[in-house]
Amino acid sequence: MGTAVRTAKTSPASRDAFADVDAFVDEVLIEVAAMETDGTKPTRSGPKPVLTGVALRKAIMAIWCLCFCGMQWRAIGQLCDIPFSTLFTLFSRWTRLGLRRRLLDRLRRTWRLACGDAAEPTAVVIDSRSCRSAPSCFGRGFDGGKKINGVKVHLGVDKYGIPLAIDVSPANVHDTKGIMPVLRELSGKGFRGSALGDLGYRGKRLAKTGRKLGITVEPVARGRDGKFLPAGICWVVERSFSWIANYRRLNTIFERTKEHLVAFVEIAFVSILARRLKRLVIEEVTA
Repeated sequence: MGTAVRTAKTSPASRDAFADVDAFVDEVLIEVAAMETDGTKPTRSGPKPVLTGVALRKAIMAIWCLCFCGMQWRAIGQLCDIPFSTLFTLFSRWTRLGLRRRLLDRLRRTWRLACGDAAEPTAVVIDSRSCRSAPSCFGRGFDGGKKINGVKVHLGVDKYGIPLAIDVSPANVHDTKGIMPVLRELSGKGFRGSALGDLGYRGKRLAKTGRKLGITVEPVARGRDGKFLPAGICWVVERSFSWIANYRRLNTIFERTKEHLVAFVEIAFVSILARRLKRLVIEEVTA
């Protein structure tokens, strides 16, 4: 089952998330430059001038504030003096091109290497979280167990709590069905190993599908007598959900497409990793 190892050392940080927002902006700009080098145009020409320099940094920061503060597109457009249509177009285009997915994968590998681990994991932890959603959301369902009318966020994370795959579904979709896209995405990225989940992931059909993808789904009991008990590395996914709960856009869901909701989850984890890597302390090895 494995156990979590000691993470890389970071310098003391303020609890104020705005203190390191520049680190998030810098990482996004690095990825934008990398995509331009690859031949993928992260911005496109049009009747309006392309955002560059300070204006581009302000736009990236505005999208981050939208996720962290739970603001509306029109409100953030008024505050940053950039038309909300320009911000939304930039956000949508980067979502279609997978910019934040690429960035999250790069930062995850960097963090794992900084922790003295391999770039890719041999085991992941899977779980879901039900979130309330607005009637305008892309899909809604009633989770009878949690008594929540909304959507489910499905994650597959490594032992440091960083996701390798993310998907969302209506809340009434059972975990064994909702996790299928996550397993397919993991397999598409070349992952072959164990996927540890709670007892809600039991079932011959899920196990058979996992074997076809090269993934062994292992249900693990995480509680006894109604109390949560950490088992191996299975607890890290619960911590991951608590991290993104600090981002208000992900507490009540308003997104009209599932791709945009996944993009906001990626923004939250990119922000967390960018903050960590900025404060990374390089330990000197002495003979």
